Amino acid sequence: MKRLLIVMSVITVSLTGFGQTGIDSLEHALETAKGDLKVKTLNEFFRVYISSDPVKAIEYTRAALSLATEIDDKKGMAASYNNLGVAYRNQGALDKALEYYLISLQIYTQLNNKEGIASTKSNIGNIYSFKKDYSQAMKFYEDSHNQFMEMGDKSLLIKSMNNLGNLYNDLKQFDEALKYYTEAYQQAQQKGETFADPLNNMGNIYFKQGNYQRAIEYYQKAAAAARKENDQLVILNALTSTGEVYARAGQFKNAQAYLDSALTLSGQLQAFIFEPNILKSMALNYSKQGRMREAYETMLKYDIVKEKIYGEESSRRIAQMEIALDLEEKEREMEALKAKADIDHLELQKTRMIITIVILGLGLLLGGFNLFYSKRKSITAVRRQ
Repeated sequence: MKRLLIVMSVITVSLTGFGQTGIDSLEHALETAKGDLKVKTLNEFFRVYISSDPVKAIEYTRAALSLATEIDDKKGMAASYNNLGVAYRNQGALDKALEYYLISLQIYTQLNNKEGIASTKSNIGNIYSFKKDYSQAMKFYEDSHNQFMEMGDKSLLIKSMNNLGNLYNDLKQFDEALKYYTEAYQQAQQKGETFADPLNNMGNIYFKQGNYQRAIEYYQKAAAAARKENDQLVILNALTSTGEVYARAGQFKNAQAYLDSALTLSGQLQAFIFEPNILKSMALNYSKQGRMREAYETMLKYDIVKEKIYGEESSRRIAQMEIALDLEEKEREMEALKAKADIDHLELQKTRMIITIVILGLGLLLGGFNLFYSKRKSITAVRRQ
């Protein structure tokens, strides 16, 4: 079961299902926009197209990155790198996605942009979740979730809850996962937003529990909601999940129809991250029908795609970046400790200075008193004479 993990660029609001009128408005704005406003508009186009036309989406965010670099728009650069990370993640290039996320995180950290830091950390958690490194995923998810709660950003918090639900789903803590999915979906409805992904993820839980009919119901609800928003990635997710359910249930014709559609759509969207699950389900469907040669050939394709996405080379590069990230965090901790030590040293110097001034003041006061007393004593003595 593949699931989407979504928290993308924080520079814009979600524009899935923006509509042609909205797109026309953006195009008109792009004609006159300049500087960082143009960078922002180009990145907004990425959000419009990433779920329906990823090639066009990438073109827009690369243009945004080029302009942001040219005019030294750091926030625009961070958003563009984050967007490219999302695009590479969908393509299954997890190591490349992580590389872009880390660049984005570094820039947001330099800017002290808390929203950007939190969103990028959530995306980094996605990579670790895909790689089944759940302890690292939990670390990044919880960190970003807590920051979203502090900021009170409900839209990002909703997506964060969906991600935490995915993680608990992977850990087979289904009650906890269902709690997060339900909360995410209900809060989205209260805000008047369409958020289909939790529905698909709820279907995944019922699938794992063997309740195929209930799973199909939720996949169909997710697909219907996604079609309203033209969110092709969620539609792809639902097609893949439904095909797998039908394959396991022995409804071979239905399974093949859904899986064929899913494979075609994943190619169109360049969402190759879905291909391993699609191919594995196809192989299962063939084997259950006794079509062993087709099952074997499909499994060979599955092995190739899986190795490309999750293989040793990708894991090695991610491990290298993880070491670099840990070192960077350690350096920041050392800098923070050094800054604190400097502050403590200044405070100590200040305290010592105050004590010295007080002592000097007391000394002067005491000296003045002694001088006054001595003079008075001399005057008294002269009078007595």
